Amino acid sequence: MEYKFCGNSGLQLPIISLGLWHNFGNEDSFDEATQMICSAFDSGITHFDLANNYGPPPGSAEVNFGKIFSSQLKSHRDEIIVSSKAGHLMWNGPYGDGSSRKSLMASIDQSLKRTGLEYFDIFYSHRYDEKTPLEETMQALVDIVKQGKALYAGISKYPKEQALTAYQYLKEQHVPCLIYQGKYNLLERTPEQEIFPLNEQQGVGFISFSPLAQGILTNRYLNGIPNDSRVAKGGFLTADQITPEIVGKMNQLNQIAAARNQILAEMALAWVLNKPNVTSVIVGTSSVKQLQDNLKTLNNTTFTNDELIGIDTILCNH
Repeated sequence: MEYKFCGNSGLQLPIISLGLWHNFGNEDSFDEATQMICSAFDSGITHFDLANNYGPPPGSAEVNFGKIFSSQLKSHRDEIIVSSKAGHLMWNGPYGDGSSRKSLMASIDQSLKRTGLEYFDIFYSHRYDEKTPLEETMQALVDIVKQGKALYAGISKYPKEQALTAYQYLKEQHVPCLIYQGKYNLLERTPEQEIFPLNEQQGVGFISFSPLAQGILTNRYLNGIPNDSRVAKGGFLTADQITPEIVGKMNQLNQIAAARNQILAEMALAWVLNKPNVTSVIVGTSSVKQLQDNLKTLNNTTFTNDELIGIDTILCNH
């Protein structure tokens, strides 16, 4: 495992982090979740990414992580980075959604209680909330850090203009933004124009979520939609996203991957890791085998110019 400094900070993150968005809730196998987390740590993945609403049901991923951490990894707390977030709908009523001070303060207390942790290493505003003054949200993050409930503050999925305002506010309060979490993969390149230049200017790290586009950038859909896939089960990835055009492009990309002695998922992760603006990528796995397959990416993260041109040519019409 390699580690990179996050922006201008002194904190290093593993270039591959484990996300608990899926597969760690009460509806999933607790034994498999335990094995994945322990295997990840044994492989050098020191960063585990949570949010208050991860499950299902919401909150259960934090509870299950807390149980696993307490029984398996508690003695390694100072070797581990744990992040969580708040800002999306979590509980009913006017205070369980959005990014007001009321909501964020309640959320971090709930998340600390669910995980059993004394603090989070990183706490994020999970989304920009246009109904709440940005200064209110940022001051809540400042106070969370100054109260010792988190060591660093981050933001996720903010538009460029609001991200800049957030960075400036946090810096003025002497709690600089550590990291921006955004969707970035071969099919979603927006951060290259919107966020990467801003982060470089402001000294903020970038961590990619959904680096495999919810599974599109794997071999899962090269021959249609499997019955046990996310698409078949229902969720954020839907059948209308698996178009014949996309399937054709994925098969072409798979040929480039094969020439690199990689599977498509490995190449897609390597492509993200190859970007100097990316501090880390968050992988979501459903089994230890899938986790280990993702880690094989580290065997080859460099690309020739011809490979990069070939990839862009395939995707240019996307």
